[in-house]
Amino acid sequence: MSLRSAYTLFAPLYDAVVATATAPARQASVAALAAFAPATVLIAGIGTGLDIPALPLGPRYTAFDLTPAMLARARRRAGGRPELALQLETGDAQALAYADAQFDAVLLHLIVAVVPEPVRVLAETARVLRPGGRAFVFDKFLRPGQRAPLRRALSPLLGRLASRTDVVFEAVCPPALRVLDDRPALAGGWFRRIVVEKG
Repeated sequence: MSLRSAYTLFAPLYDAVVATATAPARQASVAALAAFAPATVLIAGIGTGLDIPALPLGPRYTAFDLTPAMLARARRRAGGRPELALQLETGDAQALAYADAQFDAVLLHLIVAVVPEPVRVLAETARVLRPGGRAFVFDKFLRPGQRAPLRRALSPLLGRLASRTDVVFEAVCPPALRVLDDRPALAGGWFRRIVVEKG
């Protein structure tokens, strides 16, 4: 099953499963974005638009998702924030359809560990960020050297259905991105909030 097919099936249930548990971490990440005060923001894998209610006014937002069923829900949620400068479109985080150095910030919530090739997501993020731009990441990551045999064993199956469980952030983050902040967010530190800056 492709990722798009899986999330087409998952779309009606996504908010019920994910929204409450992830809300505090999402809000903290968006608050860090707001403090950075970017003029242009790319939201990669916006899903059903759970971040839309917390987005600060001011920036011009470009947001995309691979799955039209998820994006349809994001469009409905965006209808409640007509004051936002928000453009929604279909896209793939592994192959961004944007120019080099186009954005001041990129928001990556629960997308890096979802895609088949997380290294491509972060390489593309680095490409579209301006020098000094920042990416705000919230996702599940193993620590370098962490054994986690069950998570690693389940990852091939879960990666086809919803999300990989074996991604080590430090192994997929390109040298162009420097970690500024890294803190536990959920599940005893399995989920982390990370801020990186393009040099």
